[in-house]
Amino acid sequence: MQENLVVIPTYNEIENVEAIVREVLTLPVDFHVLIVDDGSPDGTAAKVQSLKIDFPGRLFLLERSGKQGLGTAYITGFKWGLEQGYQYLFEMDADFSHPPAKLIDLYKACSSGAADVTVGSRYTKGGDVENWPLDRLLLSRGASLYVRMITGMPVKDPTAGFICYRRQVLEKMDLDHIQFIGYAFQIE
Repeated sequence: MQENLVVIPTYNEIENVEAIVREVLTLPVDFHVLIVDDGSPDGTAAKVQSLKIDFPGRLFLLERSGKQGLGTAYITGFKWGLEQGYQYLFEMDADFSHPPAKLIDLYKACSSGAADVTVGSRYTKGGDVENWPLDRLLLSRGASLYVRMITGMPVKDPTAGFICYRRQVLEKMDLDHIQFIGYAFQIE
């Protein structure tokens, strides 16, 4: 049974994609990676295609025509992962804003039965934000506070984009009716 699928949307990530794929796929937990590429003109998809030789049966690529949005990339990836029988599905960025080694912590929290969804928060003990300019940090913290106030969500970092879902959670969601296609997808 295939257990762990990390969905990584890409658009012009040629500089990061090989390193992120290699780091995730050499972790001591058996992760598979699905790259959902939105027609990157920089050759990201071609780079992933060439990497598939090094990781047969563990690295997959879905190519979409044109930039269709972060939310739709994740939805496409989740649907694919559910169809393939994965038990845990992860959201992760390609630019190393999420440390790959922390995937193990997210996985352990869900697989132990302690949680159905785990969020890799930048703003809790053990979380981190490295090399961010002050304006980006303030915008991120402000957006998180705003979302928590408006929605009442008891999550420190609702815009983290570094999440593990048990398949049962995604199966209960109506993925075809999620309205936001960009970053707001992470809140919805």
